[in-house]
Amino acid sequence: MSTAFENSILSDGSRAQSATTGYLIGPVWDFLVLGGGSILPLLLVMYWWPQGADTTPLLASTLLVANLINHPHFAHSYQLFYRDFRARGFGDRFPASLRWRYLFAGILVPLLLAAFFAYCIATRDTLLLGRAVNLMLFLVGWHYVKQGYGMLMVDAVLKRNFFDPADKRWLLVNAYAVWITSWLLVNRTLAVHNYWDLKYYTFGIPDSMMWLAWLIVSATTALMLRVMWKKLSAWRHKTVPLNGAIAYLVSLYLWLLVRHPAMLLVIPAFHSLQYLAVVWRYRLNIERQTDADQRRLFRGRGPWPGFALFLFLGTVLGYLGFWMAPMYLDSWVDYDKALFGGALFMFIFWIFINIHHYFLDNVMWRKNNPDTRRYLFGG
Repeated sequence: MSTAFENSILSDGSRAQSATTGYLIGPVWDFLVLGGGSILPLLLVMYWWPQGADTTPLLASTLLVANLINHPHFAHSYQLFYRDFRARGFGDRFPASLRWRYLFAGILVPLLLAAFFAYCIATRDTLLLGRAVNLMLFLVGWHYVKQGYGMLMVDAVLKRNFFDPADKRWLLVNAYAVWITSWLLVNRTLAVHNYWDLKYYTFGIPDSMMWLAWLIVSATTALMLRVMWKKLSAWRHKTVPLNGAIAYLVSLYLWLLVRHPAMLLVIPAFHSLQYLAVVWRYRLNIERQTDADQRRLFRGRGPWPGFALFLFLGTVLGYLGFWMAPMYLDSWVDYDKALFGGALFMFIFWIFINIHHYFLDNVMWRKNNPDTRRYLFGG
């Protein structure tokens, strides 16, 4: 999520209805799905699976949850992004700058990723192929902090309690500082690791760089806390974005800076829930605002059947993209399994979808995207 939300609602005629509700779902559900609901489970995971403990049962459980939460969250981004793609990328309903972003993320990025993987396979360059994992980890941190910041902005908009531009800059600076530090930590703690039977390599991080990163995080955290205190201490006079603040803090500090092996297996599910809270509201508003005459399958039945179909298709597409298609290709395509391992296409599909997802989100949730104004805050 980007900085779109606070600015976008100001020019949207439907803002009054959203402002009166003040929540994406409701006060308790917003707390749970935006990040607060992850605190106790993650602490329990740390307790039950201390460092060095066997995490196989936990891994099996998280893979099951992934089919219901993580993978649909990726699929939903494709469903929303490519909906009316021709009109968005080639029509005149969007400004030229936004059309180019749609074309870049929707066409050029997947072509570049496909060319990269094809080159690695043709040249048998497993070292370069493994670097794609590090790129994914780099973008994961960026995605987490941007989404955490976005949740805070969403909550501030819904509460009609906006942040000053200077305060938003400090919140972003702190988010980026935590992001870079988390990526340095990954490279610091891992040298060689396996991802779907392929080795990937990290970069050596000197002590001086790590100390500098922590110093910057400490300084920007102090400034962030000052911003938060100024905003949240006004609770006696106006409704404050408490759930958004929790989402911001949890996304940055608990999900990215606590490097516990067992927690790392569980965190993606909570990140996906945070994303789904926004996406489901967005899609439900699409169904609500769609003229009844345009509902071909569920004419006269209201928004819920179409929304249920959206959820069902997201689950099916997630399973196809993360499991069925790559498993089929790994079984039927002849490649050097001694060199690339036995799950080359599983590796490629998982990396491809993860990286592409970040580019899609960076276009969909921009402040100048009219669909954000219309559907996220439209009901």
